[in-house]
Amino acid sequence: MRPYDGVQPMNDDRLVRLDAGVLQLVLAPAAGGSIARFDRVENASKTPVLRGSAGVPAHALEAASFPLVPYCNRIRNGTFLFCDREVTLERNMLPDPSPLHGQGWLSPWEVESQSETEAELVFRHSAGEWPWDYEAVQRFSLDPKGLRIVLGCTNRSAEPMPCGLGQHPYFPCTEETRLDTEVATVWTIDDKVLPVEQVAATGRFDLADRLVCGQALDNGFGGWSGRARLANPDVPFITEMSSPDAGYFQLYSPSSGGFIVAEPVSHANAALNEPEERWPELGIRVLEPGETMSLTMRLDILPA
Repeated sequence: MRPYDGVQPMNDDRLVRLDAGVLQLVLAPAAGGSIARFDRVENASKTPVLRGSAGVPAHALEAASFPLVPYCNRIRNGTFLFCDREVTLERNMLPDPSPLHGQGWLSPWEVESQSETEAELVFRHSAGEWPWDYEAVQRFSLDPKGLRIVLGCTNRSAEPMPCGLGQHPYFPCTEETRLDTEVATVWTIDDKVLPVEQVAATGRFDLADRLVCGQALDNGFGGWSGRARLANPDVPFITEMSSPDAGYFQLYSPSSGGFIVAEPVSHANAALNEPEERWPELGIRVLEPGETMSLTMRLDILPA
C-alpha cells in the first residue's frame, strides 16, 4: 500500500491512496473498510468533500464514510425472524439496544488490488451470531470528476440469507449548507431512533433545496429519487451523490451541526423486523446460495 502524502502527510502503510486530477481518496481498510479522507487538493489547498480523519481512524465512526453490510441501520432489539428461525444479534454500539449496520464496518478488510485510481477491498464473514457466510467487496474508482463505489455481497452459505446494503458518508456542513433531493415519505421515530409511522415527507421533512445542518433529524425516507446535491457558498464545488440501486435514504443531521450523514440504502430502517412478506416492498433481498447483490454510490464534484 502507498502511504498518504498529501498536504498534511499521513505516513502510515495502513492507508491506501488514490489520485485523479485534483481529487484524492484515502482508504483505511483495517477500520471497517472505510474512507479516511476524500479531498479536493489544488494549489496546496485541500478542501474536504467528506469529513476526514487526521490519520488512521481508530474506528469507522471517526472515518469519512463506511459500508453497511449485510443490513442497514437498526434491527429492533437485535432480534428478527426468518424462515421460522429466530436470529439474535448482540448490541454493537452501546448504549443503543439495537445493533446497527451489520459486521463489515466493525471488521478489517483486505486489499485485493490497487492502482493509481482504483482499489478493491474484501471482507469475508464466517457464520456466527449472523448465521450465514458471506463475502463483501468494495470497488473504488476515482476519476477527475468524482468517485464511484460499488459494494457487493455474495451469500457463501448453503441456505438463503437476507441482505441489504448501503453507504454511510459524512459530509461537513455549516449553517449555510443546502441539501436538495426528492423523497416521498418519511418514518417518524421513537426515542430509540426506531421507526414509528410512515407519513408524507412534508414540512420539516421536506428535503427539497433546504438548509440541512443542525436540523435534529435522524430519519429514514422512502421513495427517494436516487440523487442528492449538497452545496455551501464557502466551497468552490457542489457535491452530487447518486445511487440507482438505493430506493431509500437515511439522513442524520445532529442539532450540534458540523456534519451530516446522507446514506443511500437499499432498505428501510428496521425492515428485518417486519413480516417476511413485506420485505420486498421495504427493500430487503433474500439471496440464494451463491447469489450476489450490489449497490453503487457515486459522488460527482461539480462546479459551483
